[in-house]
Amino acid sequence: MVIFLLRRLAFMLATLLFISLLIFVVTEVLPGDVATAILGRRATVENLAALREQLGLERPATTRYVDWLTGMLRGDWGDSLTLKVPIYPLVTERLGNSLILATLAFVIGVPLGLFLGIIAGLMQDSWVDHLISGSLLALISIPEFVLATTGIMIFAYQFQILPATSTIEANMNWQTVLLALILPTTTLVLGMLAHVGRMMRTSIAEVMHSQYIRTATLKGLKMRVVVLRHALPNALLPTISVIALEVGYLLGGIVVIENVFAYPGLGRLMLRGVTNQDLPLLQAVTLIMTFAFMLANFLADMVYMMLNPRIRYE
Repeated sequence: MVIFLLRRLAFMLATLLFISLLIFVVTEVLPGDVATAILGRRATVENLAALREQLGLERPATTRYVDWLTGMLRGDWGDSLTLKVPIYPLVTERLGNSLILATLAFVIGVPLGLFLGIIAGLMQDSWVDHLISGSLLALISIPEFVLATTGIMIFAYQFQILPATSTIEANMNWQTVLLALILPTTTLVLGMLAHVGRMMRTSIAEVMHSQYIRTATLKGLKMRVVVLRHALPNALLPTISVIALEVGYLLGGIVVIENVFAYPGLGRLMLRGVTNQDLPLLQAVTLIMTFAFMLANFLADMVYMMLNPRIRYE
């Protein structure tokens, strides 16, 4: 157990180091010029050269990478090139907003997807199964921005019961904030339901046809006990991997959803960094998202090991 944890932590650190190098290389080869993006196309050659020297863009790439990486480790993430503010407090503030949205979607979407999958799997080939499976299959085929736009058209413009944007400010009361979170959270939840529900449906249907489930049923155990104590723990094992992957979906979906609803989160900040070629900001946000995805997979391995004690990581 301890050896496994140490190996996983070492692997995470090595992966983060590699990803940091990859992020730096990708941002270096992005088309366009940072100085031109800041000063505009009408800037003179002298002004552009002076700004590049001020930003340190004339230094060798290896030197800039080492300075950036060591600064990240020290907590000195530099300043945004376009916003002219320190990156660390800006990113932590936006990260908190994104965590609120992602946590709400995860807490609602995963249990609901598991519940629908269990119901469909226990009632395999019935009209309930067909209804749930068909609905989940339809959700898979609809992109997030289509769901978001449809929700805005129906609930914001047609019925006018929810705000079209989710802009959150410090002076807002909790009722206004809650209303602003409904549409983006619902959009993310609908996307999660499809993957979690369908995987859970397949797993529970397969487990219910196993020999040990038939034996437990023939012993006279109640169906509730058979499902909760014997079928569900085993059916959850393959679903855990899908749930971990949903964190990756959340990270990608948040970028889209936050921009559609103008939500002040990390995804919208990332798109701003790409649009304005704000390389320090883009590098910091991308590295944080990478770490979040790796942490989710690490926790999924821990939960998998807890549910299946027969597994021993050597």
